Amino acid sequence: MTDTAAAKYTIGQLVHHRMFDYRGVIVDVDPQFKGTEEWYEAMARSRPPKDKPWYHVLVHDAEVQTYVAERNLRPDDSADPINHPDIAEHFSHLGDDGYVLRRKGN
Repeated sequence: MTDTAAAKYTIGQLVHHRMFDYRGVIVDVDPQFKGTEEWYEAMARSRPPKDKPWYHVLVHDAEVQTYVAERNLRPDDSADPINHPDIAEHFSHLGDDGYVLRRKGN
């Protein structure tokens, strides 16, 4: 299990990307960057810190999942649902505090 105690955001939380202006929902949290150096060099142009939390985010109105440094996110307080084909795979419904994780079978 991932140690997410230092993470500012939680799985199921609605977020907004500060630089690229998209909404999404967090589906996983890494306590620090877990990608390759090649990916970081090509994609993380703002050079966010690798030793802080990074988030896997389902992007609203898209069929992609992104990997985002904590400093590039802020809470999305709109409470509007996220339109993504994988929502039901991860969550059962949208509650008052974000999406509720789908319960795993026995």
